[in-house]
Amino acid sequence: MSVTAIVGAQWGDEGKGKIIDELAGQAEYVVRYQGGSNAGHRIVFDDSEFAFHLVPAGILHPGVRCIIGNGMVVDPRALISELESLRKMGVDTTRLYISERAHVVMPYHIVLDRLEEESRGIEKLGTTERGIGPAYVDKYSRVGIRMADLLDVDHFRSKLAPVLAHKNRMITQIYGQQPLSLEEIHTEYVGYAQQLRQYITDTQAILHKAYKERRAILLEGAQGALLDIDFGTYPFVTSSSTVASNAATGAGLPPRSIQHVLGVFKAYITRVGSGPMPTELFGEEGSRLREAGHEYGTTTGRPRRCGWFDAVVGRFVVRLNGFDSMAIMKLDVLDEMPTVKICTGYKLGDRELSAPPANLNEFASCEPVYEEWPGWETSTKGITDWDALPENARRYLKRIEEVLETPLALISTGPGRSETIHLRELNV
Repeated sequence: MSVTAIVGAQWGDEGKGKIIDELAGQAEYVVRYQGGSNAGHRIVFDDSEFAFHLVPAGILHPGVRCIIGNGMVVDPRALISELESLRKMGVDTTRLYISERAHVVMPYHIVLDRLEEESRGIEKLGTTERGIGPAYVDKYSRVGIRMADLLDVDHFRSKLAPVLAHKNRMITQIYGQQPLSLEEIHTEYVGYAQQLRQYITDTQAILHKAYKERRAILLEGAQGALLDIDFGTYPFVTSSSTVASNAATGAGLPPRSIQHVLGVFKAYITRVGSGPMPTELFGEEGSRLREAGHEYGTTTGRPRRCGWFDAVVGRFVVRLNGFDSMAIMKLDVLDEMPTVKICTGYKLGDRELSAPPANLNEFASCEPVYEEWPGWETSTKGITDWDALPENARRYLKRIEEVLETPLALISTGPGRSETIHLRELNV
């Protein structure tokens, strides 16, 4: 038995979906513990491509039970659409469970997300405008609506009416937009509740029983540790805690239940939206990396900013999460690079930094200190044996392992399930 947490170790988009899909074959439960439809996992299986936003990626494995945890915020419309798409592709979705304690993304959250982002002008945060931040705000303001509330028509209306009245004052008086209709929202969301009723349940009880019976449980993170609300590049972060310490809480498990934490890195680094990124590449070099890695968002389609591997933020994330091992994704994207670089420190004026500063202005002013390594300039795509990798690729990976002081467990050499090098057994 084990409980394993999968955590993105950069600014998201590291390729967690593939790792979750691969390890889910050993698990009995896969639990998504934070975030909402602002996240995306893309998985290639049997020549088909699956895009996940709310449903845990383990759903592709027959017999695996998948749970949308209490730490998530759920857009019912988006979830129903995702389930319909999966069913059309032949995926059995009857093994999905939704926590009755998960909060609901409402129409006013989406409207306010867009209006607030537009009002920032050039200071935009780069949100997906899916209502995630405002939904979490309401959760912590104690005016949120939870999945359980949707199942009681009258109770739902009594909670919705005063909240919507307040939101409509913001929408009309601050932003000068038309108010939203109580009747329309109530009717629409009661309809969603009926479609999702079969999935909504006490998932904490399910997981407690599974844990006591020593079942294998995989905790699936979304976004990345550098987007964490506390430890990310605030305010250019997501609205939930993305790190390992939140995985148990967001799933409904005791904190000591997690036996293994796997960090997922890319062989380079990317981020979407605004915020500092010291190793970002511009011009032809950045475009070349973006096109080679197909670096466009699964959820929004936005082009990702690309840069060299940053071991400064990498070490910070390793310490924060206590990684037991790590996976390196998209090694093959670097195949044509004549040289590759690893940032091992920052310069800030006359100071040398070994960790990212909390002050955002200082972080944005940091200059990377690089080690330059010869590239391998030959294809690694589909390689499944460490010894079959080019020597320069092995040297590059071993150096990352050394500077992060974390053992390598998996190396991805392509998007397919079989395109992976396994260096250590992960007993999920």
